[in-house]
Amino acid sequence: MAKQKDAIGAKAKGTATKAAKEAAPKAMVTVYIMGKAYVVPADATIMGAIEYAGYQIKRGAGCREGFCRACATVYRLPGDYKIYTGMACMTLVQEGMWLSQLPAIPAQRPVYDLEKLEPTVQTFQKLYPEIFRCVACNTCTKACPQELEVMDYIQAAKRGDIEKVMDLSFDCLSCGLCAIRCPAEIVHYNVGILGRRLYGKYLRKTSEHLEKRLKEVKAKKYDAEYKELMKAKKDELKKKYYARVSE
Repeated sequence: MAKQKDAIGAKAKGTATKAAKEAAPKAMVTVYIMGKAYVVPADATIMGAIEYAGYQIKRGAGCREGFCRACATVYRLPGDYKIYTGMACMTLVQEGMWLSQLPAIPAQRPVYDLEKLEPTVQTFQKLYPEIFRCVACNTCTKACPQELEVMDYIQAAKRGDIEKVMDLSFDCLSCGLCAIRCPAEIVHYNVGILGRRLYGKYLRKTSEHLEKRLKEVKAKKYDAEYKELMKAKKDELKKKYYARVSE
């Protein structure tokens, strides 16, 4: 009987603790969205805070996991003169944060035929002459949410080191945050795209594994798996996606 009472008491205590936790007030902070103050959960991302404040995001949201570059954001913090940058889906709010979103960055993008280009520094000089105005201030690198060495791949482009441009810019999201901070008005991510295209077209090393896989695809080896994936429900696809083996 005593053991039964102890068990009931422990259960009641556990239930009370859980209820107390659920009833505990959630930590909140004040942020400024488009110049207006909102009180939002302290553990929210910028994107979550915008939605919590009642905005319906129609532009400036895509993957919500830091890959699609649709939610570029700039912000300032109280008592700090610096402008900070980040992805709204990955950056947590802070007390007094004053933020603005930049869903699209206007940028020069010359039209070119890759078949007619040569993998040389002269190609960069012709299409992106502004890279030679770079003052090596490193502001672009500081603005990058991917923590890429942006300034270094611009310097590589100036030297005609296309493999270095490809390598250092490979994980670029093309969010444009580097470009809005550049005093030389360089559109870094487009320079990176050109470098990767030139490398892929003219300089890449032949991969035996890629050639083998292409032959398998052409031979329809994976068609049955494709059909199964096309029939799968969303939850099943998510489970498979997060359980995949990543390099």
